[in-house]
Amino acid sequence: MAQPEKYLDLPLEEVIGDRFGRYSKYIIQDRALPDARDGLKPVQRRILYAMHEERNTHDKNFRKSAKTVGTVIGNYHPHGDSSVYEAMVRMSQDWKMRNVLVEMHGNNGSIDGDPPAAMRYTEARLARITSELLRDIDKETVDFILNFDETSEEPVVLPAKFPNLLVNGSTGISSGYATDIPPHNLTEVIDAIILRMDKPQAGVDDLMTVMKGPDFPTGGVIQGVDGIKKAYETGRGKVIVRGKANIEDLRGNRQQIVIDEVPYEVNKANMVKKMDELRLDRKVEGIAEVRDETDRTGLRIVIELKKDANSQGILNYLYKNTDLQVTYHFNMVAIQDKTPKLLSLPQIIDAYIQHQKDVMTRQTAYDLRKAKNRAHIVEGLIKAVSILDQLITTIRESKDKQDAKRRIIEAYGFTEVQAEAIVMLQLYRLTNTDITMLEKEAEELQKKIAEYESILSNEKKLHQTIKKDLKEIKKTFAEPRKTLIEDKIEELKINIEVMIASEDVLTSVTRDGYVKRTSLRSYAASNGEDLALKEGDHLISLNELNTTDKLLLFTNRGRYLVIPVHQLPDIRWKDMGQHISNIVSMEKEEQIIKTIPIREFHDDHYLIFFTKNGMIKRSELKLYDAQRHSKPLIALNVKKNDELIDVHMSNGRCDIFIASNTGYGLWYEESEVSLVGQRAGGVKAIQLKDEEHVAAGQVFDGLSNPSLVLVTQRGACKRMRLREFEKTGRAKRGLVMLKELKNKPHRVKGFYAMEEDEKLAAKTENGEIYTISPEELSFRDRYSNGSFVIDADKHGQVSEVWAEPDYEKPFEEAEE
Repeated sequence: MAQPEKYLDLPLEEVIGDRFGRYSKYIIQDRALPDARDGLKPVQRRILYAMHEERNTHDKNFRKSAKTVGTVIGNYHPHGDSSVYEAMVRMSQDWKMRNVLVEMHGNNGSIDGDPPAAMRYTEARLARITSELLRDIDKETVDFILNFDETSEEPVVLPAKFPNLLVNGSTGISSGYATDIPPHNLTEVIDAIILRMDKPQAGVDDLMTVMKGPDFPTGGVIQGVDGIKKAYETGRGKVIVRGKANIEDLRGNRQQIVIDEVPYEVNKANMVKKMDELRLDRKVEGIAEVRDETDRTGLRIVIELKKDANSQGILNYLYKNTDLQVTYHFNMVAIQDKTPKLLSLPQIIDAYIQHQKDVMTRQTAYDLRKAKNRAHIVEGLIKAVSILDQLITTIRESKDKQDAKRRIIEAYGFTEVQAEAIVMLQLYRLTNTDITMLEKEAEELQKKIAEYESILSNEKKLHQTIKKDLKEIKKTFAEPRKTLIEDKIEELKINIEVMIASEDVLTSVTRDGYVKRTSLRSYAASNGEDLALKEGDHLISLNELNTTDKLLLFTNRGRYLVIPVHQLPDIRWKDMGQHISNIVSMEKEEQIIKTIPIREFHDDHYLIFFTKNGMIKRSELKLYDAQRHSKPLIALNVKKNDELIDVHMSNGRCDIFIASNTGYGLWYEESEVSLVGQRAGGVKAIQLKDEEHVAAGQVFDGLSNPSLVLVTQRGACKRMRLREFEKTGRAKRGLVMLKELKNKPHRVKGFYAMEEDEKLAAKTENGEIYTISPEELSFRDRYSNGSFVIDADKHGQVSEVWAEPDYEKPFEEAEE
């Protein structure tokens, strides 16, 4: 007969849900999270208990770690040896634990993340303070459960005579829960517990008067008392933790940064490597050398700086960009009543106090029972000594021990326990002094019984006993605080000079979008000649700037780029620059029309924009200070058929002159244009008729007296005095600047407000380029068409006009 199949037909989600639920419950309760009472995870508790059972304590010799690991795996923890050994090693690392629970001989790892030696090489024993975690475990103070194979028992929790959860903290990840409880100072935690016992309504503010905050074994500085307070109130919060660094002076006007403490749980070797990489990659300027000088005397990292380096700026940069400063997130989750809970500081303290009350009550009840039992026996012994001769006679007449016990119980009224003690009594105890010793012991036992009964019947007395115990531990194991706590989080300001080598360079930008920076030496070697340009291209700007400056580049689409000078490609004067599209993404047909060098985005400076269809816009310069350099940003909203033709920077006291292609010129003050936001489109600049457009917009100091120069498509150039015009208001038609002809009328191709010695360049349709020196021309009135400087019939009409850029040092005057 066929056997029936033993399979259950269940939905997959039900099976997976059930199995994962069981697995999660196990991970949460029995692996990754600490118990709120003794602050230990199961593997840690099993290691400590196994070592205690094996008498591998601080007052005995060290023992091979492998032996302990074997005992733990064989008796209590049926998992891999590595998980047990790693947990054991961590409890011995004084840069992870505030008070180490295991002492280890041999290589137990390092703060650099080096692995410990194999367990066959290291030796270990319990630390002295760990005996306080296990003290009185044999007095029925805690519950025991059967181990995994039911051959022995293990404790559910340790008596934990000191508050280990807060002292050593905990970190762990389970299913759906993680925990991060920082270590604290033993003295402060005990003071906080005593305060809470004396004053149960004491809140976080009261507790923080004695318990300032975490105390990391690696020292360092914590910033942000508000973060600590929030974490203590809610269980979650964050603080800034930074290493301790000092700036020391060296000879020759040089300095060095010395770090002697690093943040908690930071890998020192990785941090030093990162610092050296910043030096090699030239992300930060001014570091000459990074050395790890850590030895047996203590941790020491030296960052030697170059001459005249900004030491505080470099230190701030290291805080911000390396693990010299990290954020520590509190997440105080622990197992309470077999459930993971996010606990506040008062809740953690209360859980510990309740645990100690349970332990002390059980311990006292155990001691009371033992004392009563002993008192009963002593009472019997005293009575026995007083009738010794009769007892001896009775015992001698008995057949065996059982018979002797029965006879003395019947004859003299002893109890079973007393009779057992009498028959087991050794002869040497029956000396003359014995009765006095027994009476003295009986008296002491009565005192102890009274003491134990008063503790059990009076909660105040119970509290006093717990507090006395805690004070004794504090006295024995007190250590000064290692971590400094600062109230506020320092805002790290980093000057650009720290990150970039300050150097004067020459920047060049061409109309077709080729940009570069060139060393002044390369420019001087070429005498400023032989600039490599693409055919038909020309320079827009040539500025001597510092690598710490920025360039604003504006495009005809109304967009702009902020490019730090140090990010421009470093290319020789004789070689062609790099196209802007290699640095940032540009649209097709998008061209650079103007560059404005910036050292600082001053509050009292403005940008004035002109569009082809007659719009003008004025905005504050500081609005254009962007931190993002990777893609163009909107400078102003340009309508579909319009384009940006020019941009100028002003000081707020300038004049504006706009020229239309048909030869109308309009002059008004900058104040006529109200300020608008960064993306706004602007207002009407000049009144235009159909088919007209703006040829140029010029901005000049209201106190200056520039010449007005225009060039027409027919090759005529005309120079006028500003006083030929009358200053009016915005959006007017303007005054005539050209004589209107019926045949071949002149149309403005270029218009500039020029100072002496400035030159213009004009390009014809044939591709020929001519240089025009307007100062060689005499002044004309508004109604003439100027002088022909190019024969348009022979060389083609003028298609493009630009001002030849001078070699400028824009910030020289400001510095003077």
